[in-house]
Amino acid sequence: MKDLIKGAYDLHVHSAPDVLPRKMDDIEMAQRIIDAGMAGYAIKSHYFCTAERAALVNKMYPQCNALGAITLNSSVGGINPTAVEMAARAGAKIVWFPTCDSEYELSHVFNGDPNKKLPYWAQIITQLKEDGIHTPTIKLLNENGKLKDEVYEVIDVIEKNNIILATSHSSHEETFALVKAAYERKVEKIIITHVDFPTTFYTIEEQKELAKYGAYMEHCYTTYATGKIDFNTTLEQIKALGADKVILSTDLGQKTAIYPDEGLLDFATRLYENGFSESEVRKMTVDNPGMLVR
Repeated sequence: MKDLIKGAYDLHVHSAPDVLPRKMDDIEMAQRIIDAGMAGYAIKSHYFCTAERAALVNKMYPQCNALGAITLNSSVGGINPTAVEMAARAGAKIVWFPTCDSEYELSHVFNGDPNKKLPYWAQIITQLKEDGIHTPTIKLLNENGKLKDEVYEVIDVIEKNNIILATSHSSHEETFALVKAAYERKVEKIIITHVDFPTTFYTIEEQKELAKYGAYMEHCYTTYATGKIDFNTTLEQIKALGADKVILSTDLGQKTAIYPDEGLLDFATRLYENGFSESEVRKMTVDNPGMLVR
């Protein structure tokens, strides 16, 4: 079964050093990538550009292609074209739109339910509020329901540098406007972030519509592994879209979870055992992510 991830990329890994505690750091992750026969991984931080970390990892472990990225939360100035430009010049390969500072995401996370299990990063939001530190929430649309000017500027930086646009925790209205604008402005690499995640859940019909703009649907191991969605729903969505339009990632790095390489192998194996051919699984773990990072 290990051949299912031989040469694979995991484009959604939360490794240390980070503000939050993580299961492994970049050095350990790089060695695990090599030992698993994978090609590389993308370093995701909610708070900082990781391009510099990736460059050091690649110097230390040339057999592992670590990929830097930036996430457009308040810590980098939100929808900040200058920050994206600098990240691209430093070698970043992915631009994630807002995650933990997305107004849409926060409205679902802090919805007044005292019994709701909060995500890993919510403790940072709470701590900042307790310390009196203001972190503005971020929207992609203006009061007229149109994309803000700075969003277009970020899209242009992404296109100029031929890097990946990931939709992150945007609302459906934001995502469709963003993807359409990116397509019209010739962005060639688009990922719809964890399409079966509760707050970003897209129907099969919506996914097919987004795929018309050249976007890939990302499915993450943690979504079903932590009970946020039934695996059969994930399976149904992947079958409906087909391997050509899907990438598999893990979203792993939490201290209580398994390692990303283990999660990706588990995900790939489950799909193989549920009717996907080896070539189809490898398209989702190797071919499609590999094309996106070139």
